[in-house]
Amino acid sequence: MKSIVAALALTTALTLPGLAMARPVTLTTTLNNYGGDGAYLVLYVTDAQGAYAGSLWMAGGKSKYYQHLSDWYRATSGDPAQINGISGASVGAGRTLRITLDLADALFDAGYTVHVDAAVENMRDSPNEIAVPLTTKGAGTPVGGRRYVASFTFEM
Repeated sequence: MKSIVAALALTTALTLPGLAMARPVTLTTTLNNYGGDGAYLVLYVTDAQGAYAGSLWMAGGKSKYYQHLSDWYRATSGDPAQINGISGASVGAGRTLRITLDLADALFDAGYTVHVDAAVENMRDSPNEIAVPLTTKGAGTPVGGRRYVASFTFEM
């Protein structure tokens, strides 16, 4: 149910109601065995100009740590309404976060990018850990992260 709410929020924000066509997209984020506590992750989308377009998912429940997801936090001013209803537990080292959302067709091949910011307690924050253009050609292609993410893929 949470994935439907997230998808509807993003779909509604980016397309005209009634014209929106959507497809299920599975986003898979596998973490490295970095030897620390669970990671806070936020998955969000920016448009072709780099402007924040919407949040897809937040892994980690304590809002006092959201400021460590610095690119997302800066884009949203840390507004918890951006993730209300689209959050879950933090993700442990070596574990995988897999979510399926209905994303608007208008997001693909139109300059939109999905981003992952990551933060781990007592370790360095990793803003913009992943930045992957939402293209039909890029679907299913694994991308490595900079610090905590071993691989990220989106599949349609």
